[in-house]
Amino acid sequence: MERSTLSQPASEPRGARRRSGPRVSVVIPCLNEAETIEECVRRAQAVFREHGIDGEVIVADNGSEDGSPELARRAGARVVHEPRRGYGSAYHAGFAAARGDYVVMLDADLTYDFADIPRFLAELERGADLVIGDRMDNIHPGAMPWLHRYVGNPVLTGILNLFFRTGVKDAHCGMRAFRRDILPRLDLRTTGMEFASEMVIRAAKEKLRIAQVPIEYHPRGGESKLSTFRDGWRHLRFLLVHSPTHLFVLPGAAMVLAGAFAMTTVLTGLPLFGRTWQLHAMIAGSLLAVVGTQVLALGLCAHAYGTYFMGEKDRWFDWARSRFRLEHGLLLGGAVTLIGLVIGGAIALTWADRGFGRLGEERLAVLAATLITVGIQVFFSSFLLSILGLRRK
Repeated sequence: MERSTLSQPASEPRGARRRSGPRVSVVIPCLNEAETIEECVRRAQAVFREHGIDGEVIVADNGSEDGSPELARRAGARVVHEPRRGYGSAYHAGFAAARGDYVVMLDADLTYDFADIPRFLAELERGADLVIGDRMDNIHPGAMPWLHRYVGNPVLTGILNLFFRTGVKDAHCGMRAFRRDILPRLDLRTTGMEFASEMVIRAAKEKLRIAQVPIEYHPRGGESKLSTFRDGWRHLRFLLVHSPTHLFVLPGAAMVLAGAFAMTTVLTGLPLFGRTWQLHAMIAGSLLAVVGTQVLALGLCAHAYGTYFMGEKDRWFDWARSRFRLEHGLLLGGAVTLIGLVIGGAIALTWADRGFGRLGEERLAVLAATLITVGIQVFFSSFLLSILGLRRK
């Protein structure tokens, strides 16, 4: 069999001093995996020997109480300990200990074929920054619960691709490989199962080259640590909080437009669904407009926070920031407020002229109150955005 070129960097000239560290680091998170951890380490080392790969195996123990660290060490792995529980926490410790130019991620439950490691490394050699396995067409019977296979994974992967356009088919596959020098750009922070989503999202935001490799997925050995609903919610929550456009901006804009449409329909008396709408629809439209404006403002502040404090690249926010300044927001908010005050003043004068009796301009009064409220929100939200922008200056 042809030996892998990974035993020596392709760019290293002849006669150069041989590198002191391994070329590949296989990192395996471990929490009470005594049934399988020795076999995992042995399989990784067998792949190294078979393909002539200069590699190391690192087991990131996450507080095991069944002797897993000792078994892994006896099998030839280097064991690092991370007492803070969590899938992401274990990988943070493993990555920090890794010395290889390439890092391969594998679970400790024998669900993935260690023999696929050279295929992942070959993609890195061809220029990929991150390689992710795709299990969805090769899942063995009993390897993945029906709810995960047909609902959880497809839905969460679909949402991730909708929000971040990664094109990844299996965003939660645990077998991955990447160039270790991209870790500072990824800036990974999460500690739980959402770590898998964070890696894909950060890679997409950094415009890294992502490759995918079809792999098989086998029934696991030992007890699963995955909590379907808790970990599913953590993934969904992470996707939402890292996409202010979908969490705030789009829903806020939809509410503002729906509210404006409802109020316009009432004020003009246009029939809709075979009837004309009155004061109650006007109030509902007002509430939608006010709440939508606030949600939009929160979305803009979230974009600003991500750009100024988290150092994230946000083309949409950068485009808006290059065209609109504090003064634009103040003028818009002031103008909307002024229009509301004028309408409200006219209603008050009419009411006074009638001797402060019955107020017959309820719909206009709701419009005036809505404009004043929205205008004030826009005015002060503009100041808040400007304050957040001081970080950049």
